[in-house]
Amino acid sequence: MESLSPNIFVSNMNETISFYQLLGFTTVMTVPETGADLVWAMMTNGNVTIMFQTYESLAGELPEIHRTDGGSLLLYINLKNIRGFFDEIKDKVTVLKGLEATFYGATEFSIKDNNGYVLTFAEHEA
Repeated sequence: MESLSPNIFVSNMNETISFYQLLGFTTVMTVPETGADLVWAMMTNGNVTIMFQTYESLAGELPEIHRTDGGSLLLYINLKNIRGFFDEIKDKVTVLKGLEATFYGATEFSIKDNNGYVLTFAEHEA
């Protein structure tokens, strides 16, 4: 195995892209390539790649994909300069848990994205 890139199902692609741009992600590719009715997008920030897709785009092929908003998924994202990143976004997002030192040597905080998913950001001591 070489990498893992989650494909997260969302209700509103444009709102999702805007939210993740706020976190410093850039859009690498979309389907379709242009237009307002996007059904899929790939975004990156450093070595982190996340794909987003609308439910409707796969409803016929994979009807097993369903959920209610939020819950059941937490993305754990490692980064450097966690305090600076937290200060940059804390007033623009829903913070679930502020900066906190863990027993396993990390500093972490958690937010909720526009789809109800939880993102935990962490910086581990060297």
